[in-house]
Amino acid sequence: MTMKDSRETGGKEDKRIYTMSKEKPAKAVVQMGVPLIAGMFIMVLYNLVDTFFIGLMHDDYQLAAVNLAYPVMMVTIALSNMVGTGASTLIARSIGAGETEKARQALTTGMVLTVITAALITAAGLVLLGPIVSGLGAKANTTLYTSQYVRILLIGTVFTMGNYTFGALLRGEGSAGPSILGMVIGTVVNIILDPVFIFALGLEIRGAAIATVIGNACGMGASLAMYMSGRSLLSPAREYLAPRAEIVSEIYRIGVPAALETLLTSAAYIVNNNLAVAYGELTVAAMGIAQKLMSLGNYIYQGFAAGVQPIMGYNFGAKDYRRMLDILKAGLLIVSAVEVCVMLIFGIFAPLLIGIFTDSASVIETGSRVLRAIMFILPFVGATSMSRMSFQAMGKPMHAFGITLVRQLVLYIPLLLLMNRVWGFGGLIWAQPVTEVIMMAVSVRLLVRTIRGYSSKS
Repeated sequence: MTMKDSRETGGKEDKRIYTMSKEKPAKAVVQMGVPLIAGMFIMVLYNLVDTFFIGLMHDDYQLAAVNLAYPVMMVTIALSNMVGTGASTLIARSIGAGETEKARQALTTGMVLTVITAALITAAGLVLLGPIVSGLGAKANTTLYTSQYVRILLIGTVFTMGNYTFGALLRGEGSAGPSILGMVIGTVVNIILDPVFIFALGLEIRGAAIATVIGNACGMGASLAMYMSGRSLLSPAREYLAPRAEIVSEIYRIGVPAALETLLTSAAYIVNNNLAVAYGELTVAAMGIAQKLMSLGNYIYQGFAAGVQPIMGYNFGAKDYRRMLDILKAGLLIVSAVEVCVMLIFGIFAPLLIGIFTDSASVIETGSRVLRAIMFILPFVGATSMSRMSFQAMGKPMHAFGITLVRQLVLYIPLLLLMNRVWGFGGLIWAQPVTEVIMMAVSVRLLVRTIRGYSSKS
């Protein structure tokens, strides 16, 4: 089966292609971004569900353990991004350039690489479980719980990676709505199974991890069903099951820097947690709740950025640089306006929102303080994310990685250490907003200059 073209649809251009190539910029951004934002919210719910049900046990150490284990999920997602981002951007550019078979090769190879990578993560993670848990910042009261949670997550890596990666592959062909189906199904399953495993079966934090893995397995199955049913624009092909060197190289050329971006974010998260532990393990629990609530805001800009990515990739392949600038402008205006609204909600209702997950007055107070500080990243960070995603879509991974490198290693982590040392906990929680203001100006200017450079040569 090959990509559906106008001849297979009665002479009509496929709606997915029309959205990427001709739809009004603002409408295209909304059409591609909103379904992904819905999916991102489902991902937030995925994370918050475990936190919510574990919070019902009134055990703040198990609550802290879930937060300490979160970087393991981030690393898994990072490696999913390595394959998913690399393959999906190659798919979008190939479709834009009219290279259908290359797009199918990228799709099939992306699926194969997902399974291989997941197997390696599981094997290495289980062997190194002890050092991993220690490195996450677990102490006497949280080590056992963190170890239990991480072990199960590692066993289920193939399902977690499959759920994330296969959704990204669908996104590359412009199937924004279907790309979130796996996340929706996985979250519903997780919500249903969490109370069963945690309370009915008495598995506590282990039950939460098992429910997460089963949910991801169901989500991965939903994406596979989309491909097997013939409803996707592209389909995998048996002749491409043996990965070809040139396709693997192109996927990793984009994917490895994308994975390093997420790994650097995970490293910053771990540095943040290790600094926060000095203020008490319950402070880690409070920060974890605040950071997961912030995911509601984070996934809005990430959803818009992910939605813009295939549009930018398609038009870069088609050499329509004017449309790329129009899409960027529309995307920045939309995401900034939405994020300001989210920031106001966080500021007004912070104690109420933190209180959903815990009845500890200390955790609520600290969590509210954290949320009201880090919410100030929202009007700025969307521009950075959209710029980074656009560079990936254009096949310029080092530009995208350079933005992350400056953001995390040059600015954020040094500011964390410096501001924590000078201003204590207040400095710790304000380091990220300072970082994002600087990065917005740097990243947008770099992207606009690059696109205009291509335009002047055409």
